[in-house]
Amino acid sequence: MEKFDKLLEYGQSYWLDNLSREIITNGKLENRIENEGLRGITSNPKIFMNAISSGDLYDKQVKELAGNGKKTEDIYESLVVQDIQKACDMLRPVFDASNGEDGFVSLEVSPYLARETEKTKEEARRLYKEVDRPNCMIKIPGTKEGIPAIEEMLYEGININITLLFSVESYEAVAKAYLNALERRAEEGKPIDKIASVASFFLSRIDVLVDKMLLNDIIPQLEGDKKIVAGNLLGSTAIASAKIAYQRFLKLFSGERWEKLAAKGARVQRPLWASTSNKTEAYCNTRYVEPLIGRHTVNTMPGETIKAFKEYGHLFPNTVQQNVDDAYRVFDDLKKVGINLDEVTRQLVEEGIEKFIEPFNELLETVEEEAK
Repeated sequence: MEKFDKLLEYGQSYWLDNLSREIITNGKLENRIENEGLRGITSNPKIFMNAISSGDLYDKQVKELAGNGKKTEDIYESLVVQDIQKACDMLRPVFDASNGEDGFVSLEVSPYLARETEKTKEEARRLYKEVDRPNCMIKIPGTKEGIPAIEEMLYEGININITLLFSVESYEAVAKAYLNALERRAEEGKPIDKIASVASFFLSRIDVLVDKMLLNDIIPQLEGDKKIVAGNLLGSTAIASAKIAYQRFLKLFSGERWEKLAAKGARVQRPLWASTSNKTEAYCNTRYVEPLIGRHTVNTMPGETIKAFKEYGHLFPNTVQQNVDDAYRVFDDLKKVGINLDEVTRQLVEEGIEKFIEPFNELLETVEEEAK
């Protein structure tokens, strides 16, 4: 607990990248909240697929709903909404004590809607109303089609967790959407002091793809100094991206435009570091935690990352603002060795959508089999 207390003192909240009925009912979630300083929870189709397909905690509810003639999608939604509601209730003391800064549980719209602006709005409204908890956040992907939906939902007063952000430019676009929504509300005399949002910047997937390109396509073709430059880029792109995005955050949430909103009680839209589990054996399990500690940030961690950070993680204040010049150098060096980061991040968005659609399909199939 002491380490997570210190993390909070340095301005960063840690959220759990996992939710299941099992941890709700067996005391593990309660223990994390009360004894390990947990400040929030995120979920996605893959997380719920793993939860519902393992064990029998959902069987009774599935049987009842199926017996009442509910369709597969409706059964799935009932299961998920119940878990979200219970988790929101368990985190409500954190929400209240932090004056609405933390204590959130995120529920994602269908991944099929990533390119559907109007349908995303409809589902976000419906899910938020269904959960009916002030500390629920609806997750919407930061795609080109998602950004108008994000702004509109924030304008309507729905808390939003923007997901699938891989590029600095995409981060900046969703931050501006947040500011636009607050300004629209303020101009109409609507309160803005209760609106909350996080911008989830995905990390490990960036390094997985860029490292693959470096090792398979770039480094074998280079010689001399360029080969050394390319080798030094391994494992550095994600952290560099996050540090540069944080610099944009500092700029956007300061100055005259922001101060007018802050005077009306607006809170900043916090950058959230997502996909923080280490996916490369050569790298340390705390690599996406230690260098990205900073004020007004969130780090959402799976259980293994939390465990690693508790056991041997190093904790220093404001590491996200250290070595920023090196981050810009990484971007320059990527260009020099022939990697187009815009193309990389576009590919990651498409892959990210697919990575949510696949488990979502599996999830619906699992529910359908249980219902039968």
